[in-house]
Amino acid sequence: MSGARIEAHAVILAGGRGTRFWPRSRTRTPKQLLNIVGGSTMLEQTVARLAPLFPAARTWAVTNSEQAAVVRGEIPRAARRHVLSEPVGRNTAAAIGLAAIHVLRESRSDDALLAVLPADHYIAQPERYRRIVRAALRAAETPGELVVLGIPPTRAETGFGYIERGQLVRRGKPPIYSVRRFTEKPPDALARRYISSGHYYWNAGMFFCRAATYLAALETFLPATHAALQRLAETVGTPRYAAALKHTYTKLANVSVDYAILEPASRARGAGRVSVIPAEMGWSDIGSWAAVYELLAAKPGENVSAGQHFALDATGNFLWSPGKFVAAIGVSNLVVVETPDALLLCPRDRAQDVGKIVKWLEDRKLRQLL
Repeated sequence: MSGARIEAHAVILAGGRGTRFWPRSRTRTPKQLLNIVGGSTMLEQTVARLAPLFPAARTWAVTNSEQAAVVRGEIPRAARRHVLSEPVGRNTAAAIGLAAIHVLRESRSDDALLAVLPADHYIAQPERYRRIVRAALRAAETPGELVVLGIPPTRAETGFGYIERGQLVRRGKPPIYSVRRFTEKPPDALARRYISSGHYYWNAGMFFCRAATYLAALETFLPATHAALQRLAETVGTPRYAAALKHTYTKLANVSVDYAILEPASRARGAGRVSVIPAEMGWSDIGSWAAVYELLAAKPGENVSAGQHFALDATGNFLWSPGKFVAAIGVSNLVVVETPDALLLCPRDRAQDVGKIVKWLEDRKLRQLL
């Protein structure tokens, strides 16, 4: 990245399952590997959005063994050797630690900046997004600093985590605030109080720091995971790495970076250790089929269809059946998603429950539908 004093690397987290996008999202082709919105996959859109900031040689993706081959096919050739495949899922704290030890091994300096970003989010204003990322990387150059992006909330959403801002740390465009605390998915009444206070942001799951800062935080808050990753780092680039990775990963803590690192770090002494940058950039985590409808509907009540359809006294429906003509009469606010082997029907306001179908299929070992 131009202007940075140390190398900046993009670390794209691309190993999720996207269960709320069943039946399109499956084990081998999850949400981030689908063209949910637009003509390319979510991962391809993420890589393209970051390309002006990070050359392919400093772009990394962390995924799992089932998806690694597809991920390699969707990123620039120069980045394909930077696809890190986890043998088992251990959540984001471990995934970022794995990326950090690899980045430090390749970096031409003693340290490197990490921009940790999800593969499956939508950004309507990519230029503004890149300006915010540049500002976050500049702030993250300070040793010990963990910088997160906070989305100014537009509604009392109970499905997101929240960040409470503290004191102003740095004036400017954008400003930077200390983080007072993180809150996970509050009930509706509490979310409404957060919105009315004007001091809270949605947690976008994007953060920035030095690689050494992250590993130091791991050592403080997850010492066993840090020690295991340090032993693994000694094998990177050797014939012993694959076996060591498999042996090590099963022993790592299965915990998110928010819970394991960011939340306790925000409570640690020292102002500005965790800071937040307000990020107005047309963000959506596209967390459900209902969120896709909201992005694509040009006006409230419009029917959104992936193919030809007829609607009579039908409003607010999301109809994804590109191979078939769909006729809807007298129904409202439905989600209809068809694949060759499955059909989903649900009210739009129950789209968050689609992941429960995947759990039901897993319990009954119906793997052909997963």
